[in-house]
Amino acid sequence: MLDYLGRYTHRVAISNNRLLAFDGHAVQFRWKDYRHESRQRTMTLTADEFIRRFLLHVLPDGFKRIRSYGWLANCHRADKLATCRQLLGVEAPAAAAAEPGEDYRDHYQRLTGKSLRDCPVCGKGHMLRIEDMPGSLPRAPPGPTHAR
Repeated sequence: MLDYLGRYTHRVAISNNRLLAFDGHAVQFRWKDYRHESRQRTMTLTADEFIRRFLLHVLPDGFKRIRSYGWLANCHRADKLATCRQLLGVEAPAAAAAEPGEDYRDHYQRLTGKSLRDCPVCGKGHMLRIEDMPGSLPRAPPGPTHAR
């Protein structure tokens, strides 16, 4: 069920496999024409127009894509999960506290054995932040880029 719902709730406006070309000025992509027997068509837009259309699918700050209702609603979650654990006869998991001086990447690696610093593509290089985009808001922790 999670795989099924995830395809709809966590997808991006356009997937990478539909992007065909970018020449620095225009973006070419594939789309499905439902008016003509769902034929695959190609469209070319200027980069500005493509980005404008893409950003129409980005939610404004403060909006949420998914909200939890019922027994998973945030105001009832702790009590309801405690009741579920009691009915199932399961102990609450011990909270895994971070070590002093340990950041989220170290904590994740200690818990899972996987490193967030390794490149997700090659698995060998390390992710390092080398530059901020002008006008971007500072984020903690900063977004990494690939460096070998």
